[in-house]
Amino acid sequence: MATKAATLSPEPRMMKEETPAAIVLRRFRKHRLAMISLGVIAVVFLISFFAKQLAPFAADDLNVNNRFSTPGTISADSGKMHILGTDNIGRDYFSRLLYAGRISLTVAFLSVLVAEIVGIVVGAVAGFYGGWLDSILMRFVEFLLTIPSLPLLLIISSMLIRNPDLIPIPEPVLNILGKVMLLRPSDARQAVLIVLVLAGLGWLTAAQLMRGSILSLREQTFVEASRSLGAGNGRIIFTHMIPNSMAPIIVDASLSLAGYIVAEASLSFLGFGIQDPIPTWGNMLSATQAYMFDRPWLPLIPGIPIFLCSLAFNYIGDGLRDALDPRLKT
Repeated sequence: MATKAATLSPEPRMMKEETPAAIVLRRFRKHRLAMISLGVIAVVFLISFFAKQLAPFAADDLNVNNRFSTPGTISADSGKMHILGTDNIGRDYFSRLLYAGRISLTVAFLSVLVAEIVGIVVGAVAGFYGGWLDSILMRFVEFLLTIPSLPLLLIISSMLIRNPDLIPIPEPVLNILGKVMLLRPSDARQAVLIVLVLAGLGWLTAAQLMRGSILSLREQTFVEASRSLGAGNGRIIFTHMIPNSMAPIIVDASLSLAGYIVAEASLSFLGFGIQDPIPTWGNMLSATQAYMFDRPWLPLIPGIPIFLCSLAFNYIGDGLRDALDPRLKT
């Protein structure tokens, strides 16, 4: 009987242990709006990446005799279709929209990358060493946060636009970014300056988040264990503490992408950003001001991508915040 009972009793099942990355991915997939937004961003990114192949015209091809042509008009010169019509000097709207997406998204991603790196380093150093260094760095961050960002961005960008040589940029950097954004190196300088302007005020939140995480980690036992094994402060900061503090930084970066897209569009719209004829969503929107009452659909062409991308990045950030929250059990 004992043998029979043992045979009938179910064997205990071994629970498969999930890795932290698998847990985060599973939580993120539950956020439907974040998944939809990720698909939208992927489509916009792919279209912008293949802008040169998909655009029927070059971004600066113009025909002043073909101004404000309606969508679907066939060009008499090339026989190609103006899918979204032409602008006030006869440039193809659809082609400029694709090139503008590549430039605007590149500026946003580079701004986030530079700002987060600076914020991570400043916050990690301030939180780890503490004392007078922490006080000086954090008071400087708090001072910059009290200044309204948009007026300061306008002042700095106007200074750099009028005097582009104030900040020397190496030619290899301009050549590489020019190829990425499909621009000449001389035109790529404007985009790099806008990246520096946006990142110059965008690292403050990342520095505060990193400092807070480092303050909670620097008294942990693994820090003492690393120090007892002979690890220096630099190795402890960059090998152990920063990797364990990346969750809030990842969320901040995803949410900041939306802000950088809107900020770049705002600067270009007000005439202090990347200048025409270089296409960006912001200066395309600015160019429609004089004609929007007669042709109210014109602002929608660059406005819809700005709206979709900023909304999508916000939802992705919300999904990442929920997925990386350690308090969630499921």
